[in-house]
Amino acid sequence: MQNKKSIRFYKDHEVRAIWDEEKSLWWFSIVDIVGAITDSPNPRKYWSVLKTRLKKSGNELTTRCSQLKMTAADGKQYATDCFAQDDITQLVRVIPSKKTADFLDWFVYSDNTIDGQSKKKAYTLLESGLLDDMRPGTVKSLQQIHAFLFGGLYDFAGKIRTRTISKGNTIFCLAEHLHQYLQTVEAMPDSTFDEIVNKYIEMNMAHPFMEGNGRSMRIWLDLMLKKRLGLCIDWSKIGKRDYLDAMTESKMNDAKIRELLRRALTDKIDDRETFMKGIDYSYYYEQEE
Repeated sequence: MQNKKSIRFYKDHEVRAIWDEEKSLWWFSIVDIVGAITDSPNPRKYWSVLKTRLKKSGNELTTRCSQLKMTAADGKQYATDCFAQDDITQLVRVIPSKKTADFLDWFVYSDNTIDGQSKKKAYTLLESGLLDDMRPGTVKSLQQIHAFLFGGLYDFAGKIRTRTISKGNTIFCLAEHLHQYLQTVEAMPDSTFDEIVNKYIEMNMAHPFMEGNGRSMRIWLDLMLKKRLGLCIDWSKIGKRDYLDAMTESKMNDAKIRELLRRALTDKIDDRETFMKGIDYSYYYEQEE
């Protein structure tokens, strides 16, 4: 069993998973899934009772349960009951819940979406060696990251947009000024934490791609922090709403995003699990609520 872990999100509920290299499949935390589709205040107890009932009824599903170590909210690892994907679909069907159909649609098919395929590409970015050869803080490095994540998924992967885009009430840099603006952002210093955050905020205002800006730029930010300061962001320490609100506010006042990022700094720059969690949270930020 290799230490390849994932945190996926179903309607703001974490669903932890761990990769089995030998069998080439993901194992998922049963307690997390019970918590996601039931209103139980104690998903662990709910699963314990359900498991006993299944055993008494002669249901063989429980015989395929494996205990694997997963990281809990306190940062420690505990043995956790897990099922492989096929068994999860069977489990969900025996739990009385109005969310069953919606959950199965998300669980079974989400990896076939553009986001799902892009996320799988992002998981392999660390091993690709591409980041090691990049010059941090450059427009080219951001384009390379975007091209890696979305190549084959968008025909504009890695290409600077030629149309003006907006999100909500925010209009990003006008297309006719974008190339000049990007040159200005690239020339900004990035040798200190504050300088790097400034550069990240300005690049966010540029939003150089038609889609996939946030997912690419968070990796780009970590690349600068890693190569300049020997640090990176532990994105699991930054809540979705806190991050999105702080980024929206950053165009007028960057204090909140600066403090969020500062508190989440870690020196685990070569830690695979930290990178994987970062990808999970980065993609989670982009999910529509």
